[in-house]
Amino acid sequence: MDLTAAVDVIRAPLGEILPRLSAALAVAIPHRAVAELSSNCAYAPFKTHGEPPGGPGSAITTAEVAALAPLTPARGSRQGRARMAGVEVPVLVLSTDLTERGAILVLVRTEDAPVPAEHLAAAHALWDLVTAHRERLAAEAVPGALARSRAAAAARAATLAELGDAHGSSLTALLGVLRDRTLDDTAARARAVDLAVSALVELRSEAERDQALVEERADDAFIRLADSLQQAVRARGVRLDLGTPGAEEGADRLLPADVANTARAVVRAVVYAALDDQGQGGEVRRLHIGWKVGAGELRATVRDDGPGTLSRGDLDARRVGERLAALGGRLEVDALPGWGTTVTIEVPLGPPGTPRKDPLTVLRARELEVLEHLARGRRNRDIARELHISESTVKFHVANILEKLGVGSRGEAAALAHEWGATAS
Repeated sequence: MDLTAAVDVIRAPLGEILPRLSAALAVAIPHRAVAELSSNCAYAPFKTHGEPPGGPGSAITTAEVAALAPLTPARGSRQGRARMAGVEVPVLVLSTDLTERGAILVLVRTEDAPVPAEHLAAAHALWDLVTAHRERLAAEAVPGALARSRAAAAARAATLAELGDAHGSSLTALLGVLRDRTLDDTAARARAVDLAVSALVELRSEAERDQALVEERADDAFIRLADSLQQAVRARGVRLDLGTPGAEEGADRLLPADVANTARAVVRAVVYAALDDQGQGGEVRRLHIGWKVGAGELRATVRDDGPGTLSRGDLDARRVGERLAALGGRLEVDALPGWGTTVTIEVPLGPPGTPRKDPLTVLRARELEVLEHLARGRRNRDIARELHISESTVKFHVANILEKLGVGSRGEAAALAHEWGATAS
């Protein structure tokens, strides 16, 4: 392995990185297949390449690779035998801690002989390089890679949902038949029930494992953003006020990885533009960062007390608009000379062009009744009289409605009610 091979791997399109990595390692470490599990690739955290060691139609699974993670040092390797595609084979596992949740690469080898130390070190260095490269693409929300990732994520999510529904329905039907007491052969039935239950548990575990790799809690995403900004603003003597999200701002909501990465990259770019690109007329001494997850988008705000000369052109020079466009996001710049600038960023939670989920499904029956009257412009007193409840109860329901829908006013809630048909004709 040499630097030329490393450059070839890094320059490859996202979908070709694993095959080229396999080719670069093949001469020093012969293998028949590779598999990786990493959190810095939102569209496909689990990937394989090569010929599975099992029989025709077999495949290396996420569960098999994930089982090797706790057995391998966070930044190290493991050689030995493991079960891949249902059969026991010699493997080399490379692990790196260059991402928050780690990344592992498994080579299904053609022999049991230990890999020489010099080849092992080179392989680990190349895996570190590939991981760091992907992490940079994700963290900086590089527009081209972002657009490809989002498109692939949409197709992948639809396929996973269809497969999950199909497997779940089949296994549930199988359980129903096998639990039928009128059937003979109790032992066979009990064994089949155990197999079906185990398959359902594994199916759910697979979904949960996948979700953990490609989603991030909103409050955790904000903390990572704040940590990345603290040092930059502290060196300039700028005060950083953080609107850390709470329950009302959707702190516990899960964000797709590409949304969280894009929002962080864009907010950082806006902050740097606010500090560097406003020319003469006053310095920025205070920055406020806000973060709120609504029904269908993440909204971030950056507000400064500078000269108010920040323009959209300044932000475009830092690829802010380009990054947002890849996910169908929007940007608003409100600059008031002498008073400061407020930049509002909106990033959709789902891929562009996908059907929006009905936001009203989070409301209970009574809340929907209150919302219908609210959408008709009725006051709390009138709603209380109509529904035979107290006015304080109406206020309680209205507050819950605004929080669940992620809106800030009765008017916004009413608009959603009209949009999604919550009002009678």
